[in-house]
Amino acid sequence: QVQLVESGGGLVQAGGSLRLSCAASGRTFSGYAMGWFRQAPGKEREFVAGIGWSGGSTDYADSVKGRFTISRDNAKNTVFLQMNSLKPEDTAVYYCAASRVFGTSPALYDYWGQGTQVTVSS
Repeated sequence: QVQLVESGGGLVQAGGSLRLSCAASGRTFSGYAMGWFRQAPGKEREFVAGIGWSGGSTDYADSVKGRFTISRDNAKNTVFLQMNSLKPEDTAVYYCAASRVFGTSPALYDYWGQGTQVTVSS
């Protein structure tokens, strides 16, 4: 089992920045690829960013490329999502997730956090 707890969400004006954190406990964190997903009201959960177990591989949704950066600190069992130049359409609940396989599909991810709300005002 891997337990995941997100933090760092909040309300920010368009153009602002937020940094999300996801603290992991349980099984060896460094053995898992990590992903950030988001879900807006009435929409399906969508991939935002992913990072391989070593941090050497990353992937981003086209909608966030150049604005968001995913990183991880395996010594601290934590993954981060730095979000810059935020837009109102980035408003959603953001979830971190852990998977044995690096990919963009939510179905690949075995463990999920409870989510943190990000609201971007115009």
